[in-house]
Order: sequence, then C-alpha cells, then structure tokens
Amino acid sequence: MRANVHLRDGLRIELDSGETVVADGRRPAGDINVLSHAHGDHLYRQAPAALVCSELTAALARRRRDEATAGRPARTTHPSVDLLDAGHVAGSQAARIEDEAADVTYLYTGDISTRDRFYLSGFEPPDADVLIVETTYGEPGYVFPPQDELEAEIVDWLDDTLDRPVLLFGYSLGRAQKLQLLVERSERSRLYVSDAIACINAVVETALDVDFGAERSGPDTELAPGDALVLPTQTSKLAFVENIVESTGAVKAGFSGWAVEESFKYRGDYGATFPLSDHCDFNELTAVVEAVDPEIVYTHHGSAEEFATHCTGNLGYEARTLKRNQTALGDF
Repeated sequence: MRANVHLRDGLRIELDSGETVVADGRRPAGDINVLSHAHGDHLYRQAPAALVCSELTAALARRRRDEATAGRPARTTHPSVDLLDAGHVAGSQAARIEDEAADVTYLYTGDISTRDRFYLSGFEPPDADVLIVETTYGEPGYVFPPQDELEAEIVDWLDDTLDRPVLLFGYSLGRAQKLQLLVERSERSRLYVSDAIACINAVVETALDVDFGAERSGPDTELAPGDALVLPTQTSKLAFVENIVESTGAVKAGFSGWAVEESFKYRGDYGATFPLSDHCDFNELTAVVEAVDPEIVYTHHGSAEEFATHCTGNLGYEARTLKRNQTALGDF
C-alpha cells in the first residue's frame, strides 16, 4: 500500500484530506501537531500554539521548556487522533490516526514499553494498517530479564551495599522516578535527588498522586553510608560526581537497556549496571508488530534497519526504514 510517511522535522504523515500530522517535531508546523512524551529527543524547541498530547505531557513539556506560566503550548484534541497509553514514561502516549478519506489507519508509537511497571500500565497495541514503531532495541541480543526479577535484584544490591553511599544514574524523566521507588523498598536510610529531578518529581507527584519521598540535594549535602543520591544520566562523568566518589567512597550504578552489553559499564565508569529500561526489548517489539498486524511497518531510531529486515524476513511483513528527509518511497 502507499503511505505518505516521512521523517523530516519529526514524523510527518500526509493525509488524503490534505492535512498534515507532525509528531515530535522540533519546530512543529503540521495542521495537527502531536507530542508523544516530554523527553528531550522528542520535545519541541519552538512551541506551537497547540499540541495533541496528554495533560501530564503538556505540563512536563512546559516545565522542561520553562514555559510553566506562559500557557503555551495549549493542549488540544483532534477527531482523527486517538491517544493510547504508551507505557514509556509518565504522560507518554502513542497516537492512532484515522485517515478517513483514504480508509487508512496509522499507529505512531512514539517510545513504548509493554511491561506494567510501578505507576505505568504497559502499551496495549491496537489494530492499524500502518505501523510506525521505534526500534531502540530492535536486535535479538537486546532481551531484558523479567521485570519483577530485575527489580528484586536492584533492591537486593541496594541492601548489600549499605556500608557505602550509592549514586544512581537515570534519565530525569522516567528511570529517575522508578529508581526512587526502588530505593524506598530497600533498607537505605536517606534518599536525595538533584534539582532537575526534583522539578520533574513535583509535576509527576501532583498528576499521579505518588510520593517519591526524596530530599533535594545541595552543596551542603553530606552523603553517608546507607544514603542514595539519584542523578541524571548525563552527569555520570562530571567532576562533582568524581569528587563525591573520592570523598565518600560512593558506588556509581547505571540503569539502561544498554546494560545488557558489558561495555555499558565501562562507558559510564559504573561500579554496577542493571538493564532497567523504559523501552520494549527485541521480543516485545516483535510481539507489538504481530499484535498490530499492519500492512506495512515503518521503523525508526536505534536498530531500524535490523528490525525492518526481521519484520520482512522472519515475520512476513512489508517493512521500511525511515531515514530523515526522504521524499518518496523510492528513496528507501
């Protein structure tokens, strides 16, 4: 089938009505603009007047772009777009888009996870004619352990290292909140977070009626054995982190799906790593494709080419890899 799907500034779908849907653009300029969630690699740099997104994503986006008082962008809806819980991070949603003129239904997943975790319900794939799916972990080597076993392993590690403070690294929106809840299950005495994470906590706590129980760390915070400090992933090699390690003997731990590779431990200079992820693994992505049962699959991000080959060769679906600024199917 012919589908008007392109990767330009965000994901672009041209409907037969003449309207254009733009999802997760930097400077969204579609007739219908969709924001799947408030992670930086999906979030606008220049806010449009209105976005189709969840209320929580709108609040997080305004906070992350320092527009909390400006009221921009406004959250809106559109009769052609249904939003579905994506199971990725707080507020994340996939978009099912109905092109009535062409009798075609598109499913743009954004980032997804089908696992129920903490305060999140896993993504439940609907039927669609065209599936546009993220493939961060779209290779067979990326298979995660069962969620309950992984969480228990992390809590056990937190308890086994009580003689030292720990520094836990995760994205400010997503894993950072889950790490705080895991610390609460452990025997750790005090929990601290950075300013950036505390700001995200405040929005999520209000929206989801959850309490992370963390104190904001500051220049005068002195970590002791039994303490845990949750920090943004990108700070793992900064000088202030190394100063904490040298002065307190703290252990650094990294949390990511990439932790299935041993090299992740050395790239982040971590003392321990765990494959705690907010994405689908390879097997879960395969299950999503089979559940949606589309006429065509478009893959993007991560292992896009490898997963498209898997969809075609092993699953029997027509599949294409989206590459930025392609203008026609012949450019694939």
